[in-house]
Amino acid sequence: MTYPLRQLYYDGKRQNATSHSTFETVDPATAKPVGEVQTASHADIDKAIVSAQSAFQSWSTTPPIERSRILLRAVALLRERNDEIAKVETHDTGKPFSETSTVDVVTGADVLEYYANMVASGGLNGETTQLRPDAWVYTTKNALGVCAGIGAWNYPIQIALWKSAPCLAAGNCMVYKPSEFTPLHAQILAEIYTEAGVPAGVFNVVQGAGDVGAYLTAHPSIAKVSFTGQVSTGMKVAGSAAGNMKYVTMELGGKSPLIILPDCPVENAVDGAMMANFFSTGQVCTNGTRVFVPKAMLPAFEERLLQKMEYVRAGDVMDPNTNFGPLVSKTHYQKVLEYIKHGVNTDKAKLIHGGFSKPSFANTNPEGYWVAPTIFTSCTDDMKITREEIFGPVMCILPYSSVEEVVKRANDTPMGLAAGVFGQDINAAHKIVSQLQAGITWINTWGESPAEMPVGGWKLSGVGVENGRKGLEAWVKNKSTLVEMGGIVGTVFAKL
Repeated sequence: MTYPLRQLYYDGKRQNATSHSTFETVDPATAKPVGEVQTASHADIDKAIVSAQSAFQSWSTTPPIERSRILLRAVALLRERNDEIAKVETHDTGKPFSETSTVDVVTGADVLEYYANMVASGGLNGETTQLRPDAWVYTTKNALGVCAGIGAWNYPIQIALWKSAPCLAAGNCMVYKPSEFTPLHAQILAEIYTEAGVPAGVFNVVQGAGDVGAYLTAHPSIAKVSFTGQVSTGMKVAGSAAGNMKYVTMELGGKSPLIILPDCPVENAVDGAMMANFFSTGQVCTNGTRVFVPKAMLPAFEERLLQKMEYVRAGDVMDPNTNFGPLVSKTHYQKVLEYIKHGVNTDKAKLIHGGFSKPSFANTNPEGYWVAPTIFTSCTDDMKITREEIFGPVMCILPYSSVEEVVKRANDTPMGLAAGVFGQDINAAHKIVSQLQAGITWINTWGESPAEMPVGGWKLSGVGVENGRKGLEAWVKNKSTLVEMGGIVGTVFAKL
């Protein structure tokens, strides 16, 4: 194995699982195992939750400025070890090192830094209102308690930080379960938090598959569930949490529209569409996989798109020139291939690039879960490949005739995570974006989600937001207090 055995983490240290069960994590680029991970039993999860409960009183009452100092030390450690952690992410996810070293750890650390600074500068302050001369109303923001974080496999360390940063900054404790497909980062993050000074029990890790997550999220001692994953699983998790009146944040999937306006330069249109479909091998929930192109522009768009496909470079994932990796697992690889097969054989979409073959490599025949970047054109709205989230490098080009038509078609989906518009007339782009039914929108760019930007989906794509000022509100409960200072208690039960 490339990496030593991964254990559970609670009470501020590594802990052996009592299940005596393990699972392997596989390098998607080679299809070979790189690590072994212990699976948590229900008893182990109970212990992790007890550890968090024991830490909560002290951590939640620690002044925000002191919590901030500790979390900022963790930020420094993350930045110092960026490349080391990025290599682990590349082995676990298959994403090129050129991506994990510049995006995954960096953007996660950005969010931790953002919330550490926010709580240090009054971000948890409440409001005060003078109701009348002798009466005031004030509000306070209180930590929720022990929270569960369920990570996703496409951005492991980033998502772990997106969840734990506001959670811990607000004074909560967390029990975190990473995806069983990409579990290696969790122990690293837990140890960085401990090294930075986060008290034992504040951040804990349990490992395992869906049954571990189900037990954790349904546990009566969990105050909030923050989940990132596919829509169907998220609906089950949210239903379970709602039945027990838990707070929830759900960041789920999408089938996002990318609209090219008639005045958009073809070069910009192609660059935007490629970033929205092939970055991270298409394994991004916000990807703009429905690319709407004006009919008159279609020939020029397709021609330039096919010319630029040579710039999608598969290869050694540690090579800095590689910008396209494999899919995350064998299961997901087979799923994406089934969608491509359906697009060709059943939907009868026109395949103009990629398909069933693996991407070409200079000097090797890859053994991992590689699929070529794939482009279907002349697609229609009723095709399965344009209706369902594929979560792979599969672009669907849909011609359109009018702006009114394309807005209606773009919104014709049960999901509403992201949407975007590319064009030169910024006023027109703003008007169209305002009509799109999605929680995250872009104009003349795609995919960037900085710490300052609250992101979350509409419709079946999620509940609540992450990041930005609104993101901190998702980790506190508010208390309002009315104080009467007049010296007399008002009553309707007085003598007439």
